[in-house]
Amino acid sequence: MKGNFIDFKKLTAIILAGGLVSACTEDITPNPTPDPDPVVESRWITVAAAKMGDNPGDGNGGTLIYSLTSDEAKDPTVSIAPFDNGFIVPSNRTARLQSSEDGTTIFNISYAGDTGGNYTKYTVGGGQSFSQTGTSVSIAPYVGSAPRWIKLFDGDNTGAAVYVSTEHQFDDNGTPEDATDDTYLRTEATMGIVTLDLVNSVIVDFQESVVPLSEEEEANGYYISRIDMPTLNAAGDKLYIGARVSKVDPATAETDREGEILGSKTIVLDYPSLLNPTVITSTVGHGNTNGYRSINSFEYNGSVYQANQGDPNGSHILKIGADNQYDDSYVFSLDNALGTDEAYILAWRPASNGKAVVAYRDATSETGAAGAQGFFALVDLETRTAQKIEGIPYEADFYLFQYQGFVVHGTEIFLTEAPVGKNGNIYVVDTETGDVTKGAELVNVAGSHFIGVF
Repeated sequence: MKGNFIDFKKLTAIILAGGLVSACTEDITPNPTPDPDPVVESRWITVAAAKMGDNPGDGNGGTLIYSLTSDEAKDPTVSIAPFDNGFIVPSNRTARLQSSEDGTTIFNISYAGDTGGNYTKYTVGGGQSFSQTGTSVSIAPYVGSAPRWIKLFDGDNTGAAVYVSTEHQFDDNGTPEDATDDTYLRTEATMGIVTLDLVNSVIVDFQESVVPLSEEEEANGYYISRIDMPTLNAAGDKLYIGARVSKVDPATAETDREGEILGSKTIVLDYPSLLNPTVITSTVGHGNTNGYRSINSFEYNGSVYQANQGDPNGSHILKIGADNQYDDSYVFSLDNALGTDEAYILAWRPASNGKAVVAYRDATSETGAAGAQGFFALVDLETRTAQKIEGIPYEADFYLFQYQGFVVHGTEIFLTEAPVGKNGNIYVVDTETGDVTKGAELVNVAGSHFIGVF
């Protein structure tokens, strides 16, 4: 497969234009019926496959990638087998992948193991051809060997990785022989964030900050226990970092999973200095905003839209306005929009028109080989509506909890569908019409699954 191809329409236009210029100098009559649908050039689509470790669907056997053009990805007569002949991405477990906006470059930071925290990038050459470009750099000294990281939407220039460490704090009223007499005070959460120059493979900055909740929340045992998915705002001067809030019983300092679930929270800090963190809280959504393996928030039309997880009323898409505060007048409940219960957003991605594909599970999900069954929905951020995408087959073993990547190509969104251990296909959703195209076949192996496209 060749990675470079000629856009013959453009080439023909250039030749004709040159001929017309040399032949005459008269004005050319404009076409009274110009093509309303401009040609969208083909691009690379890189499929990511997660190999089974010990259990079906765990993805702990490593990650393989394989690329094809977007035209080939749409072709159901094309068949690819990444588990048999894909490129092995360096990572002890499931790799955390990102791609350039045009699909020509894959960025990877290895997750866990001896190479954990190593950043590398590859030029996409088609099929299993991925050539490392530039040097590698380790961010492990800053954020550990299993970093949570994301590529900022700043022209493929910057990546950001984060971690949080926690420490329960007590007074010293107990005796040296019996420290259990000490009284729990609060849990201190210390956030670390590193920014990485993706072009030159160098560390840009690193900062650590204590991120407190309110005195009342901390006295009741709440603290930020996990963070992920840094998102740059439209002005380019703030980063939003999603957060998971956990709780202990202040009487015992033991984990308390029965407490009230607080309003969804996000850490806001200055960019590029990475200083002055504050915490904002939604009154619309409850639960966590850190996501899992996929990007959980996106800038659109001047605001940032963010999914939450673990909401007792089902996942919401929340809105953070240009004032860097939650816009609580924006209420988008996936339960209400889909007419379902217990919707849980696993991954999602909007196109430039404000319409998005959402991977989710709900109360109707069956328990399959690796966990709860997943579905896809098409949502509209403007109208706050959603509909289940019916043109994609679903079965109990279709597992999306580890799903990572969608490709946006114009107003189309590419995704993968394949149950654990079974063959499937690439599907392409036209976000304007809702039409679904069944594309290339994905050949699977026992216990493994596909985690998206890049």
